[in-house]
Amino acid sequence: MFLKKTEKINNFSKIVALALLTVTLLWGLSSCGLLEKPWWQVYFTEPGQNKNTIVQSLISYIKNSKRSIHIAAFEFNLSPVADALIAAKKQGVDVKWITDDEHGLLADKQKDRGQLAELEQAGIPIKADNRAALMHDKYLIFDSQIVWTGSTNLTLNDILKNNNNVIIIKSPELARIFEKQFQERWDGKFDTSTPSTVESQKVTVRGTPIQVLFSPEDNVASHLLPVIESAKSNIRFMTFSFTDDNLGTAVASRAKAGVDVKGIFEKRGSDNQYSELPMLFCAGVPVRQDSNPANLHHKVFVIDKRIVITGSYNFSSNADKNNNENALIIDNYDIAARYLDEFERLWAIARQPDATKINCVTDKKVI
Repeated sequence: MFLKKTEKINNFSKIVALALLTVTLLWGLSSCGLLEKPWWQVYFTEPGQNKNTIVQSLISYIKNSKRSIHIAAFEFNLSPVADALIAAKKQGVDVKWITDDEHGLLADKQKDRGQLAELEQAGIPIKADNRAALMHDKYLIFDSQIVWTGSTNLTLNDILKNNNNVIIIKSPELARIFEKQFQERWDGKFDTSTPSTVESQKVTVRGTPIQVLFSPEDNVASHLLPVIESAKSNIRFMTFSFTDDNLGTAVASRAKAGVDVKGIFEKRGSDNQYSELPMLFCAGVPVRQDSNPANLHHKVFVIDKRIVITGSYNFSSNADKNNNENALIIDNYDIAARYLDEFERLWAIARQPDATKINCVTDKKVI
């Protein structure tokens, strides 16, 4: 009898000790942030696969929003997303939408469109830029806590056919920056009359520095240039439109200095006189054109396997001086690894430029 009681006491002691060890371990993991949900997510479209992962994720964020959903989106034709937004509005969520006058409101009158009209009929206010330049942003802010951005337009074409990326960041501080920008656009301030606040558009999220840039007021290219010039080991880029000579020259200069540079261009128009492809090709920089029958729509640089530049911002003068755009500069190895995986996937199926279409004597200067 005494031995049985002793065994029970010993077993109980072991259970208590194990419980204490478990609690201690969980507390330690929690204090290190290892048990917390990821504060970022990255998605890439998969053209031709007919997958709705991005749409399903977007609808989930809409359904989980309790207070507000503020959207600045170039164009739109996703009916399931419209339905989710209307349902959110009925639940009392403050839903507002800013779009481009031509590619948003005017295009909404086309056949198989009309989703923006449905939102307006449901009481969701929509405003457009009403100017020649583009309201080209692609971001959403959920409950002033979460920012959704990247290169992806909220259209079937961009999600199902084009190569694109979405990055979602959970940070009230970052959301506050985007909310301020959204309010300025909502008040009708779409041009450079809005003063730049670029120095206050920096946050650090769990050790990751993030710089937010908006055009046209922030002179985005002038902030991207030193990032590219700082490259020490490698540069990778995927670009729908890359016509900014200063950025192109910086890339070529880093390649000449021994930095490992590779880049993928959208094939349409990338071998003309305005593109940076001919200059880089003639300088011996490894560049390719995408093989997607639709578009490579990314606007991405990855520097030294840790710094990611992404957003709606094409690397062009129009994006810098005229359009409403956003770009993020994110210093995070894990996020960079996701974008590098996408680069390697697309690089493997990209094509060499047709040398017969490029004249290295007349097409741009060779660095």
